[in-house]
Amino acid sequence: MRILWAGLGLLSLGIALIGIILPLVPTVPLLLLAAFFFARSSERLHHWLLSHPTFGPPIVDWQSQGAIRPNGKRWATVSILLVFGISLALGLRPFILIIQGITLSCVLLFIWTRPNG
Repeated sequence: MRILWAGLGLLSLGIALIGIILPLVPTVPLLLLAAFFFARSSERLHHWLLSHPTFGPPIVDWQSQGAIRPNGKRWATVSILLVFGISLALGLRPFILIIQGITLSCVLLFIWTRPNG
């Protein structure tokens, strides 16, 4: 079972790394998922991820306080607005835009109501 957890952790980490480049792939949630999987499979990988200078702080903030850093909130907002702008530019049907707008608004509400890390 530990091998499965480690494999899922590495997969989550790999997709998170892709998310650094691609704006539509959520990086931090996948890093949180990787930390979850590594905690169940490998103490060494879990410690490496939490102590990583770039990836560790957002994970620790979330695990300890449920917090998101203001810079992360701003980048998430910009990404969400960019995605919605692309949808508008593509001329998607109004019904789809309404569903997308409601969903993205709920995501933004959740993000901005979290404490600052």
